[in-house]
Amino acid sequence: MPQLRFLAQDSLWALELAKRKLQKRFLLPRISIASQTPDRYDEISVETDVAIPMRDGTLLRGDLYRPVVDAPFPAILTRMPYGKDEYYCYLPAVGRFWARKGYAYLVQDVRGKWRSEGKWDPFVNEAQDGYDTIDWIAGQPWCDGNIGMVGESYYGYTCWAAATTGHPSLKCIAPSTTAMDIHGTWIYNGGAFCLQTMGTWAIEMNATEYRNPLRLDYRHLPLQSMDDDAGIPCPYYKDWLRHPTRDSYWSTINLHEQYADIRIPALHFGGWYDVFLKATFEDWQGVRDHSHDASARQNQWLVIGPWDHEYTTDDTHRIGQLEIGDASAFTHWDQCQAFFDYWLMGEDNGFDRAPRVQLFTIGDNSWRSGSRWPPEDTTFSKYYFHSTGSAHLADSDGSLDLTPPSSEEPVDGYTYDPLDPVALTLDIDLWSRAEALQDRAHLPGRPDVLVYQSAPLAEDLEITGPITVTLYASSSAVDTDFTAALVDVFPRGYAHLIQEGISRGSYRGPNRGPVLKEPGRVCEHTVDLWATSFVVKAGHQIRVEVSSSNFNRYDRNPNTGEPLGTALHPVGAHQQVLHTAQYPSHITLPIIPR
Repeated sequence: MPQLRFLAQDSLWALELAKRKLQKRFLLPRISIASQTPDRYDEISVETDVAIPMRDGTLLRGDLYRPVVDAPFPAILTRMPYGKDEYYCYLPAVGRFWARKGYAYLVQDVRGKWRSEGKWDPFVNEAQDGYDTIDWIAGQPWCDGNIGMVGESYYGYTCWAAATTGHPSLKCIAPSTTAMDIHGTWIYNGGAFCLQTMGTWAIEMNATEYRNPLRLDYRHLPLQSMDDDAGIPCPYYKDWLRHPTRDSYWSTINLHEQYADIRIPALHFGGWYDVFLKATFEDWQGVRDHSHDASARQNQWLVIGPWDHEYTTDDTHRIGQLEIGDASAFTHWDQCQAFFDYWLMGEDNGFDRAPRVQLFTIGDNSWRSGSRWPPEDTTFSKYYFHSTGSAHLADSDGSLDLTPPSSEEPVDGYTYDPLDPVALTLDIDLWSRAEALQDRAHLPGRPDVLVYQSAPLAEDLEITGPITVTLYASSSAVDTDFTAALVDVFPRGYAHLIQEGISRGSYRGPNRGPVLKEPGRVCEHTVDLWATSFVVKAGHQIRVEVSSSNFNRYDRNPNTGEPLGTALHPVGAHQQVLHTAQYPSHITLPIIPR
């Protein structure tokens, strides 16, 4: 029977994979790479598998796209691990796009992937190999010496890695949906391991051939052998689990402590539903605050759209059941071209005068611009939790308002069972989170979810800025998690996720852990919900959900205090959330006057 089950899964996944490949090959290149500006050249040339030597003799191969004109051009470089001519990232369409716009475009397989030589070791070689590739491009007769880099996710990281080296020919970069902080953004959030995204990514990227990801058993214990159980052993997956704190293991690949070395302009793209959203803000602000180059500090642009990691809203024009229109559809490629035209071609198109911050406000479904984050007119308001002790029931009496609680309010309690976690993300793709966003209306029916909900709003409420939940809570366990979600509840009952976060009890302090808790002791937990720009409409209600799991976005806390990934026998934990005068649990919302 297990063999039959896997055969059925393989067949289903084969159909899904074929559909995705067709979408990527035929649909997305025409839509996601659309531009509102005319092409400069019609005829282009393509050279495949161009060999580029690294300083140690390893040959990395790339495909080169450029106009058929006997003249040097500015060059744009992309370095990525997903196949320079594979369906998934449709780089042949990207290459032709840039060549028609008047650039020489090189897309390169990184070390140890696809047609490039060497050993694949994620993140480790990207700075040095990026420098050597830029050096090679600068010496080619078809390059005029002006080079930029562009890329998303991992190949956004390779932009940052190369930028830290200070090569004089690299004039600007446009990284999107990525992060310089590998430990605190890619691998861990709030002390919890990013299981579905980076756990899956690590194991799949280590496979020597295509393996069915449906074979990954996310409930497998101990977590550190989930890769072995799937038949795809992955040494760096295990290493990531062995290093949950910011120790020396991360020092060679974390780039966020090298903001001072970024001395060039950068165009930062992110999305409200991207799993790397927080780092997009941190990297933009980090370069502005710490770069050793005054011009670079001034020339950092931030664009945050309604996107997820895969930019699905450009095609669907919706987030979950929420229609958002098409105002963002051309933004990415038009902004990138204007940025490169100014910094690489020297075109006086006014990009240097563009607002440093551009945000898409969901609900208004339009762009706003300014010079800082959060916006100048943001005010922070605390919305406090209240109940008579039954906020965990389906008919919850949990409420949310601006009035601090009295000392008489009873606590809300629930039991978190790691064997029955909240699992809204288990059957969706978090990289395509906006498209896959689920209705949360049924969650109040779970006994391990507390719900605090406002009265229907009398007028629209705009929430634009960073969001935090402050919980005063105790647990019967020596270690446990607390999660929080901010939700827009429609009059018809649809519950739309605005943002969510997690806090692992043993990692409450910055860069700390593991520090086990004293069972029963009330502690303050700050749950970072990152940020948003979202209008909750009049007649809607604001809901805050509190629980202790968000599986499989994050690993389950087994509540035992054992080293991460080693627990075999999870135990239940009884949790209590307080909302009294002494312990006023609340959410802090950034409000923009309407």
